[in-house]
Amino acid sequence: MAGPVEKLQQLATIEKEIAAALHSAGQALQELSKDNKPSQKQVENHTTTFIKTLEGVESGLTKQINYLTQVSTGQPHEGSSYAAQKDLQMAYHRIEHVRSRLNELEKLHSDPGIPRVGTFTKSYTMPAMHSDQQQYP
Repeated sequence: MAGPVEKLQQLATIEKEIAAALHSAGQALQELSKDNKPSQKQVENHTTTFIKTLEGVESGLTKQINYLTQVSTGQPHEGSSYAAQKDLQMAYHRIEHVRSRLNELEKLHSDPGIPRVGTFTKSYTMPAMHSDQQQYP
């Protein structure tokens, strides 16, 4: 998959193709508007060029839209770390949830008013995040 600079270059190429398509359409209309008999062959050539160029524009824009759809939905694609960042964020949320639940269980375990059926035999502490890791809210 292309990087951001290549994507911008592709969009610039599409923009030039749009200008070429408009130019072809203008030439076809100019030929048709001649007072003397317009050349049918010239009109057909300009119209064919317009249609082919327009098909290329449509194809290029479809590719760009598909790329943007992938980016905005978080699907993995080359050149983006959004999906990995989202996975990391969700993992941190799960860790915090587990810590919270373990703390609740520890409070219940240490409450003298609750009858004991068994005892905990292991310590359930989670490793602390490194200070160089970015934490997401």
